[in-house]
Amino acid sequence: MEPDDLKLAWQTLSRRLERHDALQAHLLLEQRKQKALSSLRPLFWGQVAQMLFGIPFILLAALLWIRGGQSAHGLPWTVLAAGVVVQLYGIATVAMAGETLRRMREVDCAQPIIEIQTRLARLRRTYIVNGMLTGLPWWFMWVPVLVVLAGLGGNDLYARAPGVVWIGLGVGVAGLAATFWFHRWSRDPARPRLAKAMEDSVTGGSLRRARAQIEEVARFEAE
Repeated sequence: MEPDDLKLAWQTLSRRLERHDALQAHLLLEQRKQKALSSLRPLFWGQVAQMLFGIPFILLAALLWIRGGQSAHGLPWTVLAAGVVVQLYGIATVAMAGETLRRMREVDCAQPIIEIQTRLARLRRTYIVNGMLTGLPWWFMWVPVLVVLAGLGGNDLYARAPGVVWIGLGVGVAGLAATFWFHRWSRDPARPRLAKAMEDSVTGGSLRRARAQIEEVARFEAE
């Protein structure tokens, strides 16, 4: 074989190996992205469960409106207000779960890594807001739920035991204030380990794993 022919054959083989390596690297990246996004499955089922959790609150309020329409005297204002709160909470719970699922659908393994990271960041923000809107109100949500349940039984809890309502609301406000204080205290730079633990707790395990795996894919792609 002539030197020129040997050189041409070597160059052809080198290009084929480069294309093969590039294809293998691409397939590996796609598999890693798919694996990272598949770790979001528990988050999906968690939002489905949240929707199912919110629906009974909407139905509970609907039963109260039906009873109020059948009553000759209507509903006391305290029961009416509690029903509105319960219904709004149920709607917010279902709506925020739906918004979180919508953000999840926006994440696609076919997207570039930087786009996936951006969409995961948006999903994380939505998930945190979701947790705040549906979790924090439970410091005092049990009070309007009790008022509604009593109203369905034909009783006005506030008229019969106003102390229970006011003490419950007071405990809720105090608990909510303590939660915000602890959150600010835990974010102090002097407590980095506690700050990280708090950050991890509000993010959620499956979302945290997905972000870590995508960051690993981004580092691999940059190499």
